[in-house]
Amino acid sequence: MVSLAEKLAQSLQALYELQTQGLVAIQSKQLSRVHRERLLQHGFLEEVIKGWYIPSRPDLQPGESTSWYTSYWDFCAAYLNERFKQDWCLSPEQSLLLHAGQWTVPRQLLVHASKGTNKITQLPHQTSLFDARYTLPPSKYISTIQKLRLFSIPSALVYCSPKFFIQSPTETRAVLAALQDPSELLNILLEQGHTVIAGRLVGALRHIGRESMAEEILKTMQAAGHEVRENNPFDIEPVTLLSNRQQSPYVHRLQLMWQQMRNDVMEHFPIASPLSSNIENYLMHVDEIYTTDAYHSLSIEGYRVSPRLIERVKSGRWDPRNIEADLKDQDALAARGYWQAFQAVKKSVTRVLEHENSGIVIQQDLSHWFRELFAPSVAAGILKPTDLAGYRNQAVYIRRSMHVPPPHEAVRELMPTFFQLICEEQDARVRIVLGHFFFVNIHPYMDGNGRIGRFLMNVLFAAGGYPWTIIPVEKRNAYMTALEAASVEQRIQPFCDFLAGCISSSWS
Repeated sequence: MVSLAEKLAQSLQALYELQTQGLVAIQSKQLSRVHRERLLQHGFLEEVIKGWYIPSRPDLQPGESTSWYTSYWDFCAAYLNERFKQDWCLSPEQSLLLHAGQWTVPRQLLVHASKGTNKITQLPHQTSLFDARYTLPPSKYISTIQKLRLFSIPSALVYCSPKFFIQSPTETRAVLAALQDPSELLNILLEQGHTVIAGRLVGALRHIGRESMAEEILKTMQAAGHEVRENNPFDIEPVTLLSNRQQSPYVHRLQLMWQQMRNDVMEHFPIASPLSSNIENYLMHVDEIYTTDAYHSLSIEGYRVSPRLIERVKSGRWDPRNIEADLKDQDALAARGYWQAFQAVKKSVTRVLEHENSGIVIQQDLSHWFRELFAPSVAAGILKPTDLAGYRNQAVYIRRSMHVPPPHEAVRELMPTFFQLICEEQDARVRIVLGHFFFVNIHPYMDGNGRIGRFLMNVLFAAGGYPWTIIPVEKRNAYMTALEAASVEQRIQPFCDFLAGCISSSWS
């Protein structure tokens, strides 16, 4: 007689075969009723809408949003392709957000389809999809990213609402800055005779310093007999940070957000009180609080650690290939890795206390911290040495967060810009707050980003004259909420206030 475990294994094998085909959104017809019901009962499958499912995990709490947020874009692409075939695309505004690297899950996804029903489809966790009946642009003005059909950047800029320039200035300026040639816009503007839109785009391009492109569009439209009145659609100060060198919208968006947020940081984050300039005393204090720091940082990530465990694994009696049975687990390996990384970070702290540029120090040492953090897992055979080589090479998601980190291809562009921004930033407060925020926002590694982000924060704290600061596990929800506000709503003040409240009161 086949046991329940064997039956569940058969159902999991059926689900695995679908996933190996790259399927995230699973239709009821793709699984037998027996497999589907068994997987639903045991928490390996979650219903989205009638007839559609996504994989889940049985260890998630009821009502947990993680499975939905991590599957959202794949599900929408599959659902829309099944429902409308090739006869759909996302709205110009949503297209621009995605082109700029803003993959935050929206509360309502607006879809254009020639056979749209102008109705709302309710989705999990207070999200929804609205398919509006629209005549679609020619196929040459549609691009595809991750199976999502989007307006191309030029066509989205032409057809988006004027209000979008005010509602999402960072993303709009990022894609404007990524335009390579004015002909991308002119082809559409001249073809349709869009004089008002041409005036708006000329003003927008001039706003970000693309003078030659603005002039080319203006003069070409005029030469074709169109009267164009230039109009700047933005209601904020012009930017000066963008480079003339061709860069991706992801890079431009990072630069723009840094510039946009830095004034709020300087307004709301406290200036450091004078600390002792004695490096030995500073490092002695760091050593004294190690156990507390490790406990809180590891606990924030969900590891079940105790001060006793931390003290045991930091001793010299450590061999992950021949370790006591009660320590050969993920918690112990994480604790040992934290200890090894902490020693590497202390060397970086010494360098910045000796007045080396903190951005250069972090750029040079960051990968070493990462390798030390996971070295015990490599020694134990859980990870391969190649797993610690470079940045992540696949998508990664943050539990319970609507923020979706950029695709791995963009990480290799973003990290050099991230280091450059820290190197060039003159205000210590901005380096600390934005350094930590943007590192975890980019999420360059498959794992360990939170711990390394807090290490990075404390190196920058030391460079700025602040004490080593611990984020208590009791404040985890407030910590994540503040990061979510910065990632999803681009409001950095809550994170400033949170970090300011965590700064140690033991000023020397």
